[in-house]
Amino acid sequence: MTWLWIIPLMLLAFSLNMRLFLGIMTAVICYFTFFTSTPPEIAIQRFIAPALNTSLLAIPFFVMLGTLMAHSGVAERIIDVAVLLVGRVKGGLALTNILVSTMLGGLSASNLADSAMLTRMMVPEMEKHGYDRGFSAAVTAAGSLITPIIPPGIALIIYALIADVSVASMFMAGVLPGVLCAALLMVTAYLVAAKRGYMPKEAKRPTRREAGITVLRAWPAFFLVVVIIGGIRLGIFTPTEAGAVAVLMIILIGTLLHKTMNFSDILNSIYSAGKSTASVLLIIMASGALAWIFSVEKAGFAFADFITHLTDNKYLFLIALNLALLFFGMLIEGTALLIILVPLLKPTLMTMGIDPVHFGIILILNLSIGTLTPPVGTVMLVVSNLAKVDVMRFTREAVPFYIALFVALGLIIFIPEISLLLPNISK
Repeated sequence: MTWLWIIPLMLLAFSLNMRLFLGIMTAVICYFTFFTSTPPEIAIQRFIAPALNTSLLAIPFFVMLGTLMAHSGVAERIIDVAVLLVGRVKGGLALTNILVSTMLGGLSASNLADSAMLTRMMVPEMEKHGYDRGFSAAVTAAGSLITPIIPPGIALIIYALIADVSVASMFMAGVLPGVLCAALLMVTAYLVAAKRGYMPKEAKRPTRREAGITVLRAWPAFFLVVVIIGGIRLGIFTPTEAGAVAVLMIILIGTLLHKTMNFSDILNSIYSAGKSTASVLLIIMASGALAWIFSVEKAGFAFADFITHLTDNKYLFLIALNLALLFFGMLIEGTALLIILVPLLKPTLMTMGIDPVHFGIILILNLSIGTLTPPVGTVMLVVSNLAKVDVMRFTREAVPFYIALFVALGLIIFIPEISLLLPNISK
């Protein structure tokens, strides 16, 4: 049971504000130094082995795609389409904000990038039209939580690698839950806007010609989504190849079609993607070593025995686990929880007959909600800082969206088909 010492060591490291990968590596090195006679060379091998997975090549492409989005002119055209669709409804700008997050989520792949970009673009516009700044910030942050679930979210790739499931299956599994979250958030935003009297952004109906021009201007964005999702779904290329094709397309769109991107933008995006990828790779390498220790120590099976002695009902297990995750998600960064829990819980999922793809969507949504909650919610802190809204004001305005996301989480837990329908069809 020496593996039990690893978890408090990691939590101690995180509480000291140590970087995520360093906290995990510290705990792993302590295990190999003090709790086992395994040669230290094995520790080095365990750190290196996860980085040899070719599926990791998808990460830099999708990170770079999200970075290039800001310079391609695609985001502005998507906003125009969203305004066309919902701009004449009460609270039209709030609905536009969520709809844009949903459409951009399939391209930006990062909820932090999505929330930062939309905070700069949408919050001033909403405030100018009479929206409360706190409400505008809360809408922006809540909408960005769709990004990790909608493919090609980086969280979907990381979970697939840690849980040893297909990246393509995780991509397919995220589509319907993402749409469900978007629908519930939009209904919530509409109800709040109607109660507060937030008026539509557009009063007059656009002519067919104006609508056609707006949609036509945005065709590159929709074509990108079709290429990424359709290409993977039809087996034309792998997720990694889809990322490479999408990056090439966004560069061509930004430089030749929209002419809003220059060579320095491309170089900066490569640099940014390199930094972000290195950070993610270090986390994955550390988590691979941690997973190996849990496997050798049979920690997952011990945990599974403990859980099954408490209950053999998978839904009671999922409810209890999600309540615990919602609590710990307020205190611990979501990626750290994912890395610690997935290797531990995998044998339990097998014992209880829970599909790992279904569980992955539940886990990612739950941990995404954690990024919206105080005191350490990363999305909450980024949006609050950029919008200049204090955390208490943000939290009060976000309460209706918390409720909507909890409803979505409950539906996804108890109706597995929401997550599994598309992966099963694509088999």
